[in-house]
Amino acid sequence: MKPIIAITAGDINGVSYEIILKTIFHPHILEICTPVLYGNVSIAKQHAALLDEEFRTPQGVIVSDARKVQEGKVNVITCYGDDTPLNMGHSTQEAGKASLASLKRACADLQQGYVHALVTAPINKENIQADDFRFSGHTEYLTHLFGGKEESLMMMVSDMLKVALVCNHVPISKVSEMITKERIIKKLTILNQALTNDFSIRKPRIAVLALNPHAGDGGLIGTEEQEIIKPAIVEANKQGIQAFGPYSADGFFGSGHFAHFDAILAMYHDQGLIPFKSMDMNGVNFTAGLNIIRTSPDHGVAYDRAGKNSASPLSFRNALTMAIDLLAQRALNKEINANPLHIPEPEETDFRPEYRNFSEPKSTGYKPS
Repeated sequence: MKPIIAITAGDINGVSYEIILKTIFHPHILEICTPVLYGNVSIAKQHAALLDEEFRTPQGVIVSDARKVQEGKVNVITCYGDDTPLNMGHSTQEAGKASLASLKRACADLQQGYVHALVTAPINKENIQADDFRFSGHTEYLTHLFGGKEESLMMMVSDMLKVALVCNHVPISKVSEMITKERIIKKLTILNQALTNDFSIRKPRIAVLALNPHAGDGGLIGTEEQEIIKPAIVEANKQGIQAFGPYSADGFFGSGHFAHFDAILAMYHDQGLIPFKSMDMNGVNFTAGLNIIRTSPDHGVAYDRAGKNSASPLSFRNALTMAIDLLAQRALNKEINANPLHIPEPEETDFRPEYRNFSEPKSTGYKPS
């Protein structure tokens, strides 16, 4: 069977529906997966009316339950009413409620195993806040649901870079207090495992960025490098992780030194994401370290482009194809690490390439990150 991919509709007033429609109604998508959109057909049609001719009359099937999805078709699970008001380009309470309803329903089906992976469209982190959602973003919410006591890792992936973060969505004023030896080692461990298991990189080389300008200049403008970051790198090395640094971020990226590493661990959000997005705005946000697969585009709701048919779907398409690739890779790793004396028949949800009944993502014309 083809993998069933849950797609959350995100903020209805941004570009989420536009990039979703431009992706799931591409002629090759149904060859590689069964997409399930958690949203509303009426809202989708209103967005589709503003797009090119090929997307104006999207054909899909409404299903009441993820267990009833139909292969070979775009499936839609209704998460909010037809009367949900659209106010394109603006943040509204109704949009926040709709995006949360979509996310919660998709996650519930993911927990039950009715869908195999999750691709999330952009949300507004402010209007989605509710009594049962007090999180600074998707990553934190999904870690709460699926991580248990374990941490996750926010990781941005493109053909040029793989950047992970010690601190995700936190104010700059709180970054320093969150930089601890234990936290850095934990993030390096998750990153090393993700590179090995999810991206098939043997003995990955990881660069660790400094916190302060010029890596602290020997303690002149900060001591975190000497007292926290360097000791964390040394301990990670003892655990078999090839981590190097700490490197001053400006010189590291400006000199092109990043090309010598498989991934980079940045201390905080903008330190890693500004260079990443400067080089490629079509990358993928991957939540590493969880037992589920979740990807998303590397951009936000883009209210300034809503309703103008100007949003590029490439990042979202890459997120979708990467989710499919990750399913196949994890299935392959499971087989490799299984008892070699016991070779079971492939399970129905085995997404190794040789058992997938669809062409590889590269054949679709998309370039997976």
